[in-house]
Amino acid sequence: MKPIMQASLITAIKTPFDQHGEIDLAVYDQLVERQIKSGVDGIIVGGTTGEGHLLSWEEHLMLIAHSAHKYSEKLIIVGNTGSNNTREAIKATENGFATGMHAALQINPYYGRTSTAGVIEHFNKVLDIGPAFIYNVPGRTGQDLTPNIIEAIADRDNFIGVKECAGNERIDYYEQRGIACWSGNDDESFTGRHKFKSHGVISVTSNIVPELMRSLMDSDKPELNDQLQGLMKWLFCEPNPIAINTALMMTGAVNPNFRLPYQALTQTQREEGFALLKQFEQAHLVGDGLSILDDQLFNYCC
Repeated sequence: MKPIMQASLITAIKTPFDQHGEIDLAVYDQLVERQIKSGVDGIIVGGTTGEGHLLSWEEHLMLIAHSAHKYSEKLIIVGNTGSNNTREAIKATENGFATGMHAALQINPYYGRTSTAGVIEHFNKVLDIGPAFIYNVPGRTGQDLTPNIIEAIADRDNFIGVKECAGNERIDYYEQRGIACWSGNDDESFTGRHKFKSHGVISVTSNIVPELMRSLMDSDKPELNDQLQGLMKWLFCEPNPIAINTALMMTGAVNPNFRLPYQALTQTQREEGFALLKQFEQAHLVGDGLSILDDQLFNYCC
């Protein structure tokens, strides 16, 4: 648990696809290797940014196994094996640990939802299996994991901490009580880290500017935080991961292939992103170029 607790920058890594909509492992490896080179501590495999919800469980677990096999000595491998179905979450989490992941990312049951008692029991079941981050993202689940829920499970041996999207006030509350928190909001992560003493960030932005996010977590640089704010906000101009996918395609880091229902940002949005990305040195961007791209270059797969 100690190396995990010390991880201050974890990237929710993108899953790239080929022209047929299949996982492109060669490009995936290039993305991961750039994260390693940039000093990132770990990756979330198949999270929201990695489009785990668009992967079959076979694809999902293959990607976790591949990541663990190739990179477990260089990165903390966190598999997103949570589910709104407790039985499914247990099976996926057991399989993820069997293939070598270091920790799981667990979410509360969404859409169908359940009672507070049901949420706590759901987490107890998956925490029986191995180390886990608990992910609170009420904007996606429709249910806030309030402190009474987190405090009910925080003494479990396998409880690592919380990926918290409810803001820095919540992070401050937990950290003062010895409950580890990682910001789930890139635009708040600098303040969370340097003012409220969060353990770090689980980041989308580090997919495209990993060295700058590394610096943001390591050093109290408000001017860098100010410089990154526009990019961070643009990356969430549409539901994640639409913008980060588009950005990585604009820099040539990944091929311009989407799995539906995701589609590229509009040309106007891409022009806005181009202007924001142009502010940074090419060496700080993942990818070897930068262009707006024409609409007809994007490929959409089922």
